[in-house]
Amino acid sequence: MSLVSHILRRSISQSIARNAQVGGPSAVAGHEAGGYKVWKKLSFFVAMPAVGLCMLNAYLKHQEEHGHPQPEFVKYEHLRIRNKRFPWGEGNKSLFHNPHANALPDGYEH
Repeated sequence: MSLVSHILRRSISQSIARNAQVGGPSAVAGHEAGGYKVWKKLSFFVAMPAVGLCMLNAYLKHQEEHGHPQPEFVKYEHLRIRNKRFPWGEGNKSLFHNPHANALPDGYEH
């Protein structure tokens, strides 16, 4: 048991000594002195265009779905059950009601 304890303590102290030799934050420490430059370039030339492409994709999908007609309302008995009124407004619309997407128990508003 003593031998295992000694080996464990020695390996921990060696790893602490190795980590103590690195000076400064990890972006500038290590083998290359300009590590932060790589991350800066990656941020501007990879991450920013990727975010822009995701925004463009979301916008184009929204425009594609915007042209579709509203589906016909089918009054199912198990949907839009109102046992009591909502405590705001007229009591029939949910808090985040969207008249273009959310139907009332009797159908769409328009």
